[in-house]
Amino acid sequence: MNTESLKLIECPRDAMQGIHQFIPTDQKVLYLQSLLRVGFDTLDFGSYVSAPAIPQLRDTDEVLDRLDLSETKTKLLAIIANRQGAKTAAKRNEISYLGYPFSVSEIFQKRNTNKTIAESIALVTELLEICETHNKQLVVYISMGFGNPYGEEWSLELVEKYCEQMIGMGVKILSLSDTIGTSNPASITHLFSGLIKAFPDVEFGAHLHTTPDTWHEKVLAAYNAGCRRFDGAIKGFGGCPMATDELTGNMPTEKLLTFMQEKKLKNDLDLLAFESAYNEALKTFP
Repeated sequence: MNTESLKLIECPRDAMQGIHQFIPTDQKVLYLQSLLRVGFDTLDFGSYVSAPAIPQLRDTDEVLDRLDLSETKTKLLAIIANRQGAKTAAKRNEISYLGYPFSVSEIFQKRNTNKTIAESIALVTELLEICETHNKQLVVYISMGFGNPYGEEWSLELVEKYCEQMIGMGVKILSLSDTIGTSNPASITHLFSGLIKAFPDVEFGAHLHTTPDTWHEKVLAAYNAGCRRFDGAIKGFGGCPMATDELTGNMPTEKLLTFMQEKKLKNDLDLLAFESAYNEALKTFP
């Protein structure tokens, strides 16, 4: 039996944030609780950002208060965009990871976090200190990691340069983010194979957005290049509302499960609980 597995990070926060109609707090709690029963490694459950920026997630603290974590092995990850958000999230013992979106695009960094790249780099230094003080781990998402829709300078080498800078600062988990769905097997292979070989002590993740006909080739390319950490969202719900007007969906979690079955990878998830969570997702998202 193949004992190798994938580390799956379920991203309901990413799925929820682009929905304009407010999802009631009660429904968020029901959905997140159903996901906690599945056995994912990590749940990207909410964000500590300004309410005007992401109004859908203004109730993150209340949601966290109401989650029952007594019978789950799943760790919680919260997205933050500034020092204050990080300090607020870091005080919550229930949270294991703080996630920060660092963009190789100046325009997107400004749209997403209201910071320049230089200011964002300085913030990462502060975030690492906050995480160390509060026994958290920082996950840095390399946004626009596979393309730039704004006409700015962009290259795979530029992405590699910023990854190397983050690692030099002390970041141990980097998730390469296909913010607008422009990745392809060649770019995925280039980045993951080169970075994983150069930095074997760093955990590299794939946060891939995709269309229904390209999911497999993207996952396969990342897997063959050595990536074992994958972000997904049930039915591919979501996308980044700060990037473009039209959202490109997340990697569907059910497709990742299909891939694991295809490769005969070890799967410790509760599949009945996943089916229940899948049904809850259909109720949660309009």
